[in-house]
Amino acid sequence: MTLTRRDVLVALAAAGVGLATGCSGDDSPDPDPTTEPTTEPTASPPTTRPAPTPTTPDDPTRLRIDDVVADGLTVPWGIAFLGAGGALVTERDTARVVRVGDGRTQTVGEVPGVDTDSGEGGLMGLVLTPDEDAVLAFLTSADDNRLVRMSYDGRRLGRPEVLLDGIPRALNHNGGRLVIGPDGLLYASTGDAGERDRAQDVDSPSGKILRMTLDGKAADGNPFRNRVWSYGHRNVEGLAFDADGRLWAAEFGDQATDELNLIERGGNYGWPQTEGPTDERGLVGPKAWWSTDDASPAGVGIAYGTAYVGALRGECVWAVPLSGTDAGRPRRRLAGEDLGRVRNVVPAPDGTLWVTTSNTDGRGDPADDDDRILRVTVG
Repeated sequence: MTLTRRDVLVALAAAGVGLATGCSGDDSPDPDPTTEPTTEPTASPPTTRPAPTPTTPDDPTRLRIDDVVADGLTVPWGIAFLGAGGALVTERDTARVVRVGDGRTQTVGEVPGVDTDSGEGGLMGLVLTPDEDAVLAFLTSADDNRLVRMSYDGRRLGRPEVLLDGIPRALNHNGGRLVIGPDGLLYASTGDAGERDRAQDVDSPSGKILRMTLDGKAADGNPFRNRVWSYGHRNVEGLAFDADGRLWAAEFGDQATDELNLIERGGNYGWPQTEGPTDERGLVGPKAWWSTDDASPAGVGIAYGTAYVGALRGECVWAVPLSGTDAGRPRRRLAGEDLGRVRNVVPAPDGTLWVTTSNTDGRGDPADDDDRILRVTVG
């Protein structure tokens, strides 16, 4: 029997694949890793959807590099898969969007107005609209961080139209991840832009996860009658939905603890009052956490009931088993493959993972073929 691409997508979603596309690290301290990651469950009501259960890998935390999808890239940051095959990829420090696949890399546009000399800012997250006739992107301009929309005809990008501007920018803590949820709405992560108190101000877009329509407007049902969905974040660079519609986020800590969080509507994730596990009333603690020496988590993808977290300083992929609203013990994977800094992990339509390196970002030691996108088999 020949499987269509739709058959594959349905099977992956049922298996737990999030097909969304989420400081050194990018901003964590520099000693050698010394601590083992831990997890702790916190209460959150599950959302369930009946779905068939396809065959999954015997061990979804076991990863194996198959081949190189693309090399010679400059800080590949966001990935959006195309229905016709291949994917669009942003290069943070060149403002290019490239199409990769079938052994080829082709520039489809260079986005004007991107400040490519902005530290951790630049051209970051992107998603395709459901009809694939436009791209939404998160970028750093000379004045701010902003969301833009660009038409896409399958060959070239159009000029950007601003959907949301005025998000504070800085040399670090810019957030930048975009994902379209199962509700058809756009979720965007922002950092505190170096101003810690902004994360607790629900009228500021800094240090938040925003929830919007695809034209950048505040979505109905948001808790504060603006674009803010959750707050108290330091710097979220990873967002992904699981098969039951739960949103997970990877977040950079400060001097102690990086986090994997399950995002709740209106939840306060504690920054700058807390970092890592907390039992403080009114705050939401992480489901899994690491020493900042071990992780600096950037992009996160969910497949086969497992969150795969790219670790910049940790130079690996952390595989975190998920069970409903709980997370199991993270397993360090691909650490012996000499990848260097790992920026993103995205489930592909064929059931593999695309893993990107980030060694040309000024904090790594790039090899001749960096940066790369690797195809990784699960199980």
